[in-house]
Amino acid sequence: MAKKNFYLTTTLPYVNADPHIGFALEIVQADILARYHALLGDEVFFNTGTDEHGLKIYRKAQDEGKDAQEYVDEYAKKFRGLKDKLGLSPELHFIRTTDSHHKIAAQALWKHCEKNGDIEKRKYKGLYCVGDEAFLKESELVDGKCPNHPTMDPIEIEEENYFFKLSSYQDKLLAYLSQPAVIVPEWRREEAMNFVKNGLEDFSISRVKEKMPWGVPVPGDDTQVMYVWFDALTNYISTLGWPEDDAGNYRKFWEEGETVQLAGKDQVRFQSIMWQAMLLSAGLSTTDRVVYHGFITSGGQKMSKSIGNVIDPYAIVDEYGADALRYFLARHVHPFEDSDVTMEKFKEAYNANLANGLGNVTARIMTLAEGHLPHAIARPEPRGFPKEYTDALDAYQYNVALDFVWSKIQELDQKINHTEPFKVIKTDPEMGRALISELAVELYETVRMLNPFMPATNEAIKATILSNKKPPNLFPRKE
Repeated sequence: MAKKNFYLTTTLPYVNADPHIGFALEIVQADILARYHALLGDEVFFNTGTDEHGLKIYRKAQDEGKDAQEYVDEYAKKFRGLKDKLGLSPELHFIRTTDSHHKIAAQALWKHCEKNGDIEKRKYKGLYCVGDEAFLKESELVDGKCPNHPTMDPIEIEEENYFFKLSSYQDKLLAYLSQPAVIVPEWRREEAMNFVKNGLEDFSISRVKEKMPWGVPVPGDDTQVMYVWFDALTNYISTLGWPEDDAGNYRKFWEEGETVQLAGKDQVRFQSIMWQAMLLSAGLSTTDRVVYHGFITSGGQKMSKSIGNVIDPYAIVDEYGADALRYFLARHVHPFEDSDVTMEKFKEAYNANLANGLGNVTARIMTLAEGHLPHAIARPEPRGFPKEYTDALDAYQYNVALDFVWSKIQELDQKINHTEPFKVIKTDPEMGRALISELAVELYETVRMLNPFMPATNEAIKATILSNKKPPNLFPRKE
């Protein structure tokens, strides 16, 4: 397989609350893909960061009696902490929309779109959802509320600001979306196509600075700041050094590489319609693919502090370790559909598949190896991964890939029970040692496939095999 330049980005979480398990899902999925492509030999640019402008953040900072910059600095630090907490790739790039270069890039994109005749100033009156930082059509309301924020009342805004002529891009967006690979899963692509076919409305891309001063200044108009979405979406290319591209990363990864964005299912309109139209307007390459995941619910309900069903990823990592959380999110949360997650389900999966599964098989094999092999096995030569595994990851089916890995772990357990090397070693030492060596090699090759999913566990088990030592209890049972 030819090596390539692979660009991967998450959405940027809005820094108005602590990191939650929904974003942990997205960043872990992204990290799995980044590590997988690195294993394949691709050169990877992996991006995440924080979205720090907008009315919602400005109001939160005011409510807490803080300067807006001070407020976002505190939250950006918390999101940066996910890198170590979740065992993310050391090479992960982290961009903040308050970075000076990002502001320059957002203004440059504005100028490109304006030069192309796609930005104009108008007076506007409409309902605005602060939660989504977006205007709403009457047809989108559910019981008079935004469907994404049913507990928030939309506010009526009447002001003069700048609009992006999204309506001009209906045909071009339909041509873009007609390519099967641009959205995964397929039904989200159909959703995007239907949205465009139903007619596109131009959208507001600025706010009056006097009312909402926290944003990137509009080029040439000191009375306006950029609408948060126009600003934030630009991060996908500003992180690569666009527009100057002094290091050549924009050309290398965005223009000449494969570009993949990960996002939640509520982002289709923003990522695959608005953002792509902005790129088309500016004369830039569109995204090759956007992969949309579902939501995590708990006990059949949306997570809410008032209900008391919020699951804190930090708390799970503190008790069970980062790899246990990564494993659960990859195998027991569907990659595209909504999934119900409770701590009971997490503990059940942890005990059954990590403590009694992977941990137990490793302990069984390495107890035999340490007790009966005169020295450690030679490090197995790297070789390609099984097709079942690569096909699943190429299709973003993390759960299917791990189902395959766990089938190999179960086969190892069954092989121990069937061949009984602990008995053979007593009657035929040479045959017994050969069986144990074979098991150790197969364990090593199986664990290689855990690299993208459980990097620390991958390293720990490989190290114990190559040192011929039984490891400490990798996954202690939890009651």
